[in-house]
Amino acid sequence: MALTPPALDRDRFCRIVSADAMSGLVRFSGVDTLDDAEKVAGCLVLAREDELDLGPLDAAAEDLIGRRVVDERYGDLGTITEIMETPANDVWVCEGSAYGEVLIPVIEPVLDSIPDAGDIFVHIMDGLIDLDTPDSKERP
Repeated sequence: MALTPPALDRDRFCRIVSADAMSGLVRFSGVDTLDDAEKVAGCLVLAREDELDLGPLDAAAEDLIGRRVVDERYGDLGTITEIMETPANDVWVCEGSAYGEVLIPVIEPVLDSIPDAGDIFVHIMDGLIDLDTPDSKERP
C-alpha cells in the first residue's frame, strides 16, 4: 500500500483493526505516534487490486452498470442502471423489464456471487417485485 501524496519515505503495510458498514479503523506500519499520524492525515490510500481481499459480492460499479439481472422465478429483471450505496449494503437499480424499476439489495440471500461477465443470477425475496405493473400480468 502507498499513501498519496507521499507523506512517508516508504510504502506501508496496513492491518484492519475493526470495521463495520459505516467506517473502519486501520493501522499502518511505521505510524506509531501522533506526529506520524498527522503526517498521513488527508492522504489517499492506494493498493493494487491483487492485494485486496475481495468477497464474492464485491465488484466495481463500472463492471456492473449495463449488466442484465435474471431471477430464478421472475426471469429478466432488466439491466443495472445505478448502484445506490446505503449504510447496510449496496442496492442495484434495475430497469427495462416488465416489472418496471426493481431495487435489488446486494446481500447473500439474494446473490451468491457476481460472475466476471454475462448475466447475473439472483434469488429475489418476496415483496421486491411489483406484480401489479401492466406488463407483469403475464408473468408468474
